[in-house]
Amino acid sequence: MANNNGYLSPGSRDAAFVETTIRVVTWNLWWRFGPWQARQPVILQTLKNLDADVMCLQELWGDGGKNQAAEIAEALGLYYSYEPVLAIDGVDWGMGILSKWPLARSDAFVLPSVPSTDHSRDCKAMWARLSGPRGDIDVLNTHLSWRPEESAIRQAQMAAIAGYIKTTHQGPVPPILCGDYNAIPSADEIRMMTGETTVAVDGLYFFDAWSASGQTEPGFTWDRANSLTHKALQPNRRLDYIFVGEPATDGAGHILATELFATTPTDGLFASDHFGLSTQLRY
Repeated sequence: MANNNGYLSPGSRDAAFVETTIRVVTWNLWWRFGPWQARQPVILQTLKNLDADVMCLQELWGDGGKNQAAEIAEALGLYYSYEPVLAIDGVDWGMGILSKWPLARSDAFVLPSVPSTDHSRDCKAMWARLSGPRGDIDVLNTHLSWRPEESAIRQAQMAAIAGYIKTTHQGPVPPILCGDYNAIPSADEIRMMTGETTVAVDGLYFFDAWSASGQTEPGFTWDRANSLTHKALQPNRRLDYIFVGEPATDGAGHILATELFATTPTDGLFASDHFGLSTQLRY
């Protein structure tokens, strides 16, 4: 019911909800660490089985004019954009957005950061506008500063991302933000995106797909059940997220289900040191 100011309460939508859905995934592929050549076919088969409409991937490699995003896109028949972030021993460390639909526009920008002590690591975000069959979809992919003590830097990075989305987003389909945020759900840099503390940009907030879908499990994406995490001596944490803006009047962007994937080994080998995250949305 409308109040005296003419605004509707969230539960008073009159439009019928769309029944069609899309699947969005985010996954950190662990660059060329560990048994990377043996991991490649496992990664590819995992993504093929998921058959996602949109994939946001971090820690991709690029080498000699080839890159992992292009190889995955070619194998799965997807459109893609690849963004190098830095080079390690002459090999790119980057990220990619892959989609079943063409990328009408794409962009990338450097985030506020400081060099880490082990190598100079800039942080970036990449963005694409996908020409989906029922309207454009704005998707952002990123990988934030990784050290646990760098919360203040991640908050500045989140503010930059929110500001970018505020100025670029258009259309009724809410923006989708994916990536490895290197922060647990209770961290200020996560809470400022979900409205649980002061938001980075007035009037802009997002739903965390894991909790918004009704999941009650911790959802660790960095988990010591994964043998590739053991040498890091780090505790179990949820570090990877899919954030979605407020659903449109017809329900586009409404989060229906979220789950982890790549949580078990194939022939004794995990595909990555991170588990992946998959979300089903109305669209």
